[in-house]
Amino acid sequence: MKIKLIHRIPFVAALILLTALLSTNAIASSHREAPLISNDPLADNTDLYAFRSPDNPNTVTIIANYIPGQFAYGGPNYNSFGENIRYEIHIDNDAGIPGDEIIYRMTFNQTNEDPTTFFNIRLGAQNLKTTYTLDRSIDGGQSFQTIVENGIVPPPNIGPRSIESAAGLGATYESLFNEAITTASTGELVFAGPTDDPFFVDLGAIFDLGNSPRQNEQQRDGLANLNVHSIALQIPISTLLKAGAPSTPSNILDSDYVIGVWASASRPAIRTMSSGNEITHTGDWVQVSRLGMPLTNEAVIPIGDKDLWNRMSPYDEITDTVMDEYFYNPELALYMDDDQFGSAVPSLSALRIQTNSLGAFDFSNGADGLFGLKGSDAVAGTALDDAVFGTLLLPAAGKPRSVDLWPTFHTGVPNVIPYQLATGKEGNPLAEGKPFINNFLPNGGDMLRLNMAVPVTARTDENFSSLGLIQAAAIGLTVAPFNESIDLEFIPNMDGFPNGRRLEDDVTRIELQAVGGVVLAAVGLWYDDYDPESSPSPVTTDLVDVLSFSTGVEENDTAFGSSFPYLAMPWRGTEVGQ
Repeated sequence: MKIKLIHRIPFVAALILLTALLSTNAIASSHREAPLISNDPLADNTDLYAFRSPDNPNTVTIIANYIPGQFAYGGPNYNSFGENIRYEIHIDNDAGIPGDEIIYRMTFNQTNEDPTTFFNIRLGAQNLKTTYTLDRSIDGGQSFQTIVENGIVPPPNIGPRSIESAAGLGATYESLFNEAITTASTGELVFAGPTDDPFFVDLGAIFDLGNSPRQNEQQRDGLANLNVHSIALQIPISTLLKAGAPSTPSNILDSDYVIGVWASASRPAIRTMSSGNEITHTGDWVQVSRLGMPLTNEAVIPIGDKDLWNRMSPYDEITDTVMDEYFYNPELALYMDDDQFGSAVPSLSALRIQTNSLGAFDFSNGADGLFGLKGSDAVAGTALDDAVFGTLLLPAAGKPRSVDLWPTFHTGVPNVIPYQLATGKEGNPLAEGKPFINNFLPNGGDMLRLNMAVPVTARTDENFSSLGLIQAAAIGLTVAPFNESIDLEFIPNMDGFPNGRRLEDDVTRIELQAVGGVVLAAVGLWYDDYDPESSPSPVTTDLVDVLSFSTGVEENDTAFGSSFPYLAMPWRGTEVGQ
């Protein structure tokens, strides 16, 4: 007897059936960000990174992680990339052309080399030996070229008898990990396999109604000692440039060097099971997970729309604007406002949004922000002018964060007034300031946007900071010689999140600070306690509170590597436990 399940229409019902069939006992992790995908961990995007490679700055490294919350001792059935899943990394490099320009697609095949044992590895054989094929499209997905065949996926790091001993593979895990790094026929370095989960956050506290940092209790990295599966690509910048772009940037904010990056996982729409243990997959491919900016679906999109968000592409967000409201008036902002629910979340007491910035502008939920300036002479020629980007940035009243949070997630930020540092503005946020960032790519919605012309901050630089652009802004505003002119110059950490995302970037802290209005302050919309008559310095108590805010978990639980793929090797099953 065969049971055929055909699920196409309606789409939500189809996805429910699909994920119900594919459900497994997933280990809890914050990466399980939506109800349906939490039942399909093999296809669950966890994190995405894109940064200029610190040891090879002529390249960009992109890392897409999948399969959340893996215990290192998770036998006998260890995690691995799934078959019948398309894992894809998408790159948009031209705002003038709708959709992706470059797509990397990885698919996996599994072989059981010894079905007579319950051990994962025995006598040189693996019962879950996984290989991959990597295809690349440079015409927006119209055609694909295979650039890696039979790529090696390292086995799980089970323990010394399974890996090093003669009864196992007779090799060091480091050698297996490094041997899995390969060079594609088109020049990219490629790695796919288990790694330490590089994300660090106090999961238990964050999701306990925002109790991070924990009050009178030790902070805990909820992802410590857990693994993920990573797809890492190191790609020449010349490959990622849009057609016709110069081989050398005109300056460190060259618009031609901006790319948008997002990752996804897709499954066939139909899964057929039979009593003979045969499973077939047919039908169109259906996107079941995606990721661009970190924490979007976890901490911005409400639970009622999380599954919808996962099946949309960033390009759907251009015309289907249902998600925009969650950025114009973010839920988290309610807990940073004493007139709303701020007093109920003491952990976020240091984060207070401007409600009377410069005595005129209210950015609390439901307020108008800068909308009162729309159409005025004050915004003429700036990004807020309807003739420039004002139709995007000032869409209507009652959408206060349309000028900072929404573009950060949906367009990137242009090097246009007012999006320059307050340095040199002499108190007027709409004056010319110090050029700071240009990762503007208004083609699509939620993506990581990276300006590949921005130099690398060496990881050994004394100014290197996990606060990324937050720290770069603080340096540009307060540290000589950067705050002494409005000239364009590289400030350390301008290559940090949200200009791309480095492994070290503390994105949870940065995004909470951003919701707390720190981007507004950076361009001169100071906090409410700023009083130029009593003190000309905008470094007020409120600003210091926001800049010094911390969740208490500020770095990964193990060191990153200094060369590709930069990720730490996966935790060993015999060395960690819960």
